[in-house]
Amino acid sequence: MNSESHQPAPLLTEEDFRQKHIRSFVKRRGHISKAQERAVEQGMPVWGIQYSATEPIQFETRFGRQADNWLEIGFGMGETTAKIAKAHPEVNYLGVEIYTAGVGSLLKKIGEEDIHNIRIISHDVVEVLRDMIPDSSLSRVLIYFPDPWRKARHHKRRLIQPEFISHLCKKLKPGAILHCATDWENYAMHMLEVLQGEPLLKNTASGFAPRPDTRPLTKFENRGLRLGHGVWDLVFERVSS
Repeated sequence: MNSESHQPAPLLTEEDFRQKHIRSFVKRRGHISKAQERAVEQGMPVWGIQYSATEPIQFETRFGRQADNWLEIGFGMGETTAKIAKAHPEVNYLGVEIYTAGVGSLLKKIGEEDIHNIRIISHDVVEVLRDMIPDSSLSRVLIYFPDPWRKARHHKRRLIQPEFISHLCKKLKPGAILHCATDWENYAMHMLEVLQGEPLLKNTASGFAPRPDTRPLTKFENRGLRLGHGVWDLVFERVSS
């Protein structure tokens, strides 16, 4: 338990989760380059996993081995994803991203850098978690710089909400790590409150954590740091129920 003041949350059923689901993204047709389009056409049949509402992922089959399973939620253009997966070839690395340009960008990197331990699902992560990720199957979950939905009236669309975290915890093994990062202070405080309020998580720091070596700096983050912008990391561990 994080604090005696936090009471165990009521068990969230699959139907509750389905009813409460508010999409944390707006699907727009963004710019996608010809190279990214080609990467999607050629790469998804090899590295992609089709979303299914009825068939959970069999990680050993999909990756051809038994290993720790890491999940990255919302990998953007895949710069950090490629670096982490390449630095940790011993893990099965699953990335979920809704935007096609980002999927194409990562697939292009996979080909250029000869990375073999990444699989990709291009679909709403809430539905992927609900329908495809087996309980107690993940050793690490990474959520880096999710959309902060800056306007107060849009805060309900933020991905990090109690219902989402409660459901995510079911997918984590005891001892698994949940690592979040944001460059928006208001969202950082919201994340900290939500994560500390989840009985199945304990903070590995006394508040925000120093950036772990497992999260490489991106060029955008480096630029922001030079301009004096803050970045907040949160590293929590899944405890036994």
